[in-house]
Amino acid sequence: MTDSAASRQPNLLYIHSDQHSPFVLGCAGDPLVQTPHLDGLAARGVQCTNVYCPSPVCVPSRMSMLTGRYPSDNEVWTNNQILDAGIPTIANAMGAAGYDPVLIGRMHSNGPDQLHGYVERPVGDHGSNWGGSGMAPGNFKASVEAAGPGQGAYQVHDEDVTAATVNYLDRLGVRKRAGLMSKPFSLSVGFMLPHSPYLARRPIYEKYRENITMPRVRQAFDKDLHPFLRWWREHCKLDETLPDEWILRARAAYWALVDEMDQMIGRILAALEANGLTDDTLIVYSSDHGEHAGDHDLWMKRTYYEESCRVPTILSWPGVLPEGQTCDRVMSALDLGATMLDALNAPSLPNSPGRSALDLLRTGSGDWEDVAFSEYCLYEGVTQRMIRQDDWKLIYHHQQPPQLFNLKEDPLEESDRASDPSCRNTVSDLQARVLEGWDPDHVARRVQERRKEMEIIVQWAGQVDPPEQFNWERLPEMSWSETLGETGPDQ
Repeated sequence: MTDSAASRQPNLLYIHSDQHSPFVLGCAGDPLVQTPHLDGLAARGVQCTNVYCPSPVCVPSRMSMLTGRYPSDNEVWTNNQILDAGIPTIANAMGAAGYDPVLIGRMHSNGPDQLHGYVERPVGDHGSNWGGSGMAPGNFKASVEAAGPGQGAYQVHDEDVTAATVNYLDRLGVRKRAGLMSKPFSLSVGFMLPHSPYLARRPIYEKYRENITMPRVRQAFDKDLHPFLRWWREHCKLDETLPDEWILRARAAYWALVDEMDQMIGRILAALEANGLTDDTLIVYSSDHGEHAGDHDLWMKRTYYEESCRVPTILSWPGVLPEGQTCDRVMSALDLGATMLDALNAPSLPNSPGRSALDLLRTGSGDWEDVAFSEYCLYEGVTQRMIRQDDWKLIYHHQQPPQLFNLKEDPLEESDRASDPSCRNTVSDLQARVLEGWDPDHVARRVQERRKEMEIIVQWAGQVDPPEQFNWERLPEMSWSETLGETGPDQ
């Protein structure tokens, strides 16, 4: 960072969505979805096109992005595990740099610490602080069947998040105009959208239903399917081809949810501008993981296909970052956290492999290794780790064959090259690196040990009914599906 940039400690507006496919975004090339506010943000900043989540599922990914550490370092592999409150987070680092970090909305943290370094949280999560089953969810088929016009509670949650965020920025504007804003702000905004259920209010749903297309790439359920994918599709009731009508309804609703989220982001960005705060603010947008939306005949997340493990990322900082640029270098979401801390002149997180990309984004060049890792584990015995290095992606499946894709030659990941004799050295080299410092037997053992620990915590919470902190009240009447008269399961 230049001396002039380093001398101005900026405000931070960090917007973090849930389950946003990197492909369903206007500035990413989607011809149908309407995302003018995110597209405008990209036009005023840098769009990063190869950022990978640390885990393709909510809690492990979010806790890793908080701490700058991979799931194995946090020992948070499933959606019901608790992050150690003693591990410093990006919010702690921001506080150490003089900020009073505020979180409005989604964090998805389990356990007694619902702040993890944030000092204020006007809107919290919709679920219990104490988690539940860490087993893999099933019956994604039901969510697709129920898809279409309707409403999910997550939309209502995000409307409250948007209103609280606009109110917060308005109050900052009053303080700024009165000369009472003595230091920059750090504001993180956590959306639930566009997370399933695939339900959208009829007017915006109808906007997409007529023109929505079928998935880009299909994958038959046959003997050639990888053993993990075969088990996963059976587990999720996706082993039979779903009716086209179900698929089109679900995709139309998902596109509508992305549109609806963009409108909420637009209201937040308008409040930032109206209060004279835009020029001094680093704005960062990203998501915790992606969404298959029917590609590869899969839904939601939890695989290492690009739709699931790559995340949309945009950064805008007037006067520091260039405008209208695209960065195609391979990054981890952990690098995104390190970049924010660098920009805020905050201390880097100890024991974090995250790398600041600030100079890379400013200049478009520099010493940068194109590599990212991600990890996925389940109580059912799934132990996986992915490496994306240059054009190659290798997925290590413990006690199962690996998968290998060349994303330059095969962007839709239709050709698994792991058994290709010409790729023998590539598989060997990437597998050695993905296992470096990561023992799958130890990980599998610790996942099961953590499972037993969490069973006691969940039983305890069920018996003593401990108080909930920062809990947003979710009501049954917030959700409905016109298709079935009820919502599909939230996964």
